[in-house]
Amino acid sequence: MKINTIIIDDEPLARKGLKEYINEVEFLHLAGEYDDALKAISVLNAQDIQLILLDIQMPRLNGLDFLKALAHPPLVIITTAYPQHALEGFDLNVLDYLVKPISFNRFLKAVMKAREHYDKHKNTSKSQQANGNNDDYFFIKSDGRIIKILYADILFVEALQNYVTIHTTQKKYITYLTFKSVEDALPKEQFVKVHKSFIVQISKVNSIEGNILYIHEHEIPVSRNLKDEVMQKILVDKYLKR
Repeated sequence: MKINTIIIDDEPLARKGLKEYINEVEFLHLAGEYDDALKAISVLNAQDIQLILLDIQMPRLNGLDFLKALAHPPLVIITTAYPQHALEGFDLNVLDYLVKPISFNRFLKAVMKAREHYDKHKNTSKSQQANGNNDDYFFIKSDGRIIKILYADILFVEALQNYVTIHTTQKKYITYLTFKSVEDALPKEQFVKVHKSFIVQISKVNSIEGNILYIHEHEIPVSRNLKDEVMQKILVDKYLKR
């Protein structure tokens, strides 16, 4: 399985060089490139990105501030012309710190480290599942009770001002939580944020019409700015064509 990778760098030549390097490494897949860190937020919400190649000096938001703002960042390799930020980068648990101009050998060493971390995490998850220690649920408080919610039972999550409604196959639960806290608790490979107020379980989507997802009798709107990423994540490898 390839490691989904994105490039965030405002220099076109730097992005071009990194794309060429990625194409040379069989276990990497380029999932996107961005000249502005803020433009990458939607793809991180919609897709399972495992690795970011991140520049530091960029307009509007520098790479380190962007990294600090991510609740659960994937693996990160810094790519920059400024070596003085290395210590701060490693304080943020970046995997490696590459100073431009970056040689292919140095790039390969960094991404091999990323693959080692990725494989280790994947094998740990498989081991937990084999031992019956699969983390496939969480608890919420609703109507004065503490209730176990299985990921497999969730249809979609809806934000309602200061509350969140979790719609499941059995019933819906209203709980005093932030939408962000529920989003962070859900596995990105199973769920996708489709709107500022909705997260859906990908496997529960029955049909799609325009900007509307249908899950049982429910109609879920898809934000225009998220539609491409949402459609890709829902339909990937599942859409049969003539």
